[in-house]
Amino acid sequence: MRQQTSLFQNMDWFTVSLYFVLVILGWLNIYAAVYNEEHQSIFDVTQSYGKQLLWIITALVLAIAVMIADGKFFETFGFIIYIAILLLLISVLLAGTTVSGSKSWFEIGSFRLQPAEFAKFATAMALAKLLSTPGLNFKDLKTKIIAVSIIAVPVGLILLQNDTGSALVYTSFVFVLYREGLSQNVLILGFLAALLFVFALMVDKIVLIVIIASIAGLFMVTQRKNKKGMLVIFLFAAISSSLVFSVDYVYQEVLQEHQKKRIDVLLGKETDLKGAGYNLNQSLIAIGSGGFAGKGYLQGTQTKYDFVPEQSTDFIFCTVGEEWGFIGTSVVIILFVTLMLRILFIAERQKSNFTRIYAYGVASIIFFHFMVNIGMTIGLAPVIGIPLPFFSYGGSSLWAFTILLFILIKLDAYRMQILR
Repeated sequence: MRQQTSLFQNMDWFTVSLYFVLVILGWLNIYAAVYNEEHQSIFDVTQSYGKQLLWIITALVLAIAVMIADGKFFETFGFIIYIAILLLLISVLLAGTTVSGSKSWFEIGSFRLQPAEFAKFATAMALAKLLSTPGLNFKDLKTKIIAVSIIAVPVGLILLQNDTGSALVYTSFVFVLYREGLSQNVLILGFLAALLFVFALMVDKIVLIVIIASIAGLFMVTQRKNKKGMLVIFLFAAISSSLVFSVDYVYQEVLQEHQKKRIDVLLGKETDLKGAGYNLNQSLIAIGSGGFAGKGYLQGTQTKYDFVPEQSTDFIFCTVGEEWGFIGTSVVIILFVTLMLRILFIAERQKSNFTRIYAYGVASIIFFHFMVNIGMTIGLAPVIGIPLPFFSYGGSSLWAFTILLFILIKLDAYRMQILR
């Protein structure tokens, strides 16, 4: 093996540069989102932007700690880290603090920590550890069950915390499984199930069942000489019908009241500009008012006068849209897309299966957060309350995404230490 002579040896500086650009832009926009003329210094730690600077500094300390660690540490202790985080998820259910209806925070004085954010990189490592096991065949049903279980356990614990938004992030791991050999039919069926769920919320269930039965009947006519084909179509129709009738249970028992209202507003079933639809309406006004070039830094009226709730966290993209306009939002989107493409490039150049699988986990998590966060600010996704990576205010989110990314950067640098 080659000896590592420097902490920064073989580091992917392009990815690190993208990280710093996004973090700094996020900090500047947090400052703009909660700008206070009585506390104009961006370094004022009594304000959100000053606190975010402290989170950034501590995040860099964590990044350096990750880079100092041995290259094999994360693969060797992947399952142990995963189990430790699961214990934290259980602990927060027993001794956590409820914030905005979710019992998902540890609170010590003014300091808060959300274990669900850290469970993402832990799950990515555990999944990578499993799927990179020598001699393991992903086509085996047992392997698939174990892989799904690794994802499902933190999801279940997070749902018990009433944090549906964070739990939904774990659906992104399906892309990791697809890269490792999961049939594309599963992705298609998953997409159809989601589509059917939406239709079941919008259309009368009896009408929808009649439509499913009619389509199934037409296909069965074409397969009347193929008993196996007819059986598959029948089972598909039966499962689809069962899903339609299960929508009410999921909608009423799993989703929280404010989440149901937000979905109703998104689907056009309800117009509530002063209630559930307020956030989205103000978000669209803020982004739309920015026009092509924006109103200018610190000049956003929707932002300055607090018309947009959660404008430094979940709706930080509104500040970009209002003050920097189409140009600014395009730059931010390009930066995120470039980062995700770079991560995929890093994944495909690996000799280590563990690093490749982990890299796809990183890309999937960031992609989900990116798509849903921006989607909910422009009305293309329900408002489920998840942060924009590296951008939104919050220590847990920034720490978790920093660790997530820098573990990959460390693993990628380590590949050059092994003689081929």
